[in-house]
Amino acid sequence: MSSQANKDGTVGKALEILDDVAAFGRPIRFNDILSNSRHPKATLYRLMQTLTSQGMLDYNPDHQTYAPGVRLVRLAHSAWQQSSLAPIAKPSIDRLSTELGQTIHLAQLDNGQALYVDKRDSTRPIQMFSQAGKVGPGYCTGVGKAMLAFLDKNEQEKALAQQAFYAFTDKTITGSEQLLAELAEIKKSGMSFDREEHEPNIICIAVPILAPSGRVLGGMSVTSTTNRTTLDQLQEYAPQMKKAAKEIATASENWQFPNH
Repeated sequence: MSSQANKDGTVGKALEILDDVAAFGRPIRFNDILSNSRHPKATLYRLMQTLTSQGMLDYNPDHQTYAPGVRLVRLAHSAWQQSSLAPIAKPSIDRLSTELGQTIHLAQLDNGQALYVDKRDSTRPIQMFSQAGKVGPGYCTGVGKAMLAFLDKNEQEKALAQQAFYAFTDKTITGSEQLLAELAEIKKSGMSFDREEHEPNIICIAVPILAPSGRVLGGMSVTSTTNRTTLDQLQEYAPQMKKAAKEIATASENWQFPNH
């Protein structure tokens, strides 16, 4: 159980359970959840019963499994419309995808990580981890680093404390000092790179999407593979990317976005 869930009481514990159920990616039995939970059995059962009665979890009596409930779908749809950058960015992302013919990712920060909120495939789609709705590590994805670099000091310190620094490849950044040095360079250039740090052969360049105040709204990347191109070639797309980022920021001025 996270220390934050403890601080937030019953609501925090319930949300943690929803996160745990969703993380399995498939319907699961109570004992599967129990084996991965620090809650006592009775507490876990009580909370799951409440979540089920409220429609936040769905229970299948035939298979005796739990899955995210329909009420979550409704809430997610409302959140997508009101808090996601995706609907606002759609015209710019569509145009950029058509102009470049490359894979475009749009992301927002979620507890220091990169939450992918939209994606446009290239004319030749690439098999990779990132899909809309998935969360990628902030420290070793181009779009994650682009956003982390422009956080204010307090927010950045908090976000860095949430990084796992797991070595996905032999090129992954595995320490906060190395990451801080790179974030400083990114802030100077306004552009970040993924040098096969999260997945082998996957490379990208990314830019932040910033409000006029400098607040980080999101980030955007152009992604390809080492079999098709190089980082230097991808970097040629930087002017179009920065232009699209400014367009999205301008369109976002009257919208309310969640804090990181």
